[in-house]
Amino acid sequence: MKFVLLLVMLTACAASPQDLSGKMFTFPQQTNIAHVRLTTSGPDFGAATVCHRSFTDLKRDHALFSLATPTSANDFLIFWDEANKEMEAHIRNQKSEYKGWDYKPNMWHSICTTWDSDSGLVQLWFDGQPSIRKYVSSGSNIAGSTTIILGQEQDSHGGGFDLKQSFVGMMSDVHMWNYVLSPCEIQKYVDGLNFTPGNLLTWSALEFQVTGRVLIEDKLKICY
Repeated sequence: MKFVLLLVMLTACAASPQDLSGKMFTFPQQTNIAHVRLTTSGPDFGAATVCHRSFTDLKRDHALFSLATPTSANDFLIFWDEANKEMEAHIRNQKSEYKGWDYKPNMWHSICTTWDSDSGLVQLWFDGQPSIRKYVSSGSNIAGSTTIILGQEQDSHGGGFDLKQSFVGMMSDVHMWNYVLSPCEIQKYVDGLNFTPGNLLTWSALEFQVTGRVLIEDKLKICY
C-alpha cells in the first residue's frame, strides 16, 4: 500500500488544507505523544454535529474526538469507556452515556454525535442507528480558542495526554458542522453518499498538524 509517512517527534508540522478523500490517518502504536491537531473556523457555536469513521482492536478506554477550550477540557469529547461498555459524549464538561452498541473490533464504524445548546439535547448515531436523545448541557455556546485533537484525549487545553486513553488504529472522514445534521444527511454520511460536507471541518479540505508517528494512507477497502 502506498503511503506518506509523517514523522515529527515532539514537534508539530504545520500543513496547508489537504484533500484527504480516500485517505485515512493511521495511529500505529500506543503513545502519549502521537496525535493530529485539526484547525477549524467558527470558534463560537451553539450547536454541533461531529461525524467520523474509525477502525481499532483496542480493548481499553480510548478517545475518538477531543475538542477543548481554555475553560473546558471536555467541551466536545467522544470517548469509549471499556469497563462500562459505553460510548460517551462529553459536552461542556457534562457527560451522557450510551450502552448497547455492538462496538466490534477490527471493522469500520461510523459515529455521528449531535448537540444543540437551546434544548441541551445530545444524540449519538452508531453505524446509522440513532440513540435516545439525552439532556447534557444548555444555555451556553462552545466559545474561545478551540483545540481539536485526534488520537489523544485532552485533560488540559492542548495537552494532558494519557497513554492509556490514546487511540490506536485508523480514522477517516472527519467532518464537523455548527448545526444539528438531519437524520437523512447523517444516513447519507454513513452510506458514503453525496452529503453536505462539514462547514467547520471537512475531510476534503482539512487543515491539520501532525505530532509523532502518524501516517496518511489509502483507506482500507474490503475486496469480495
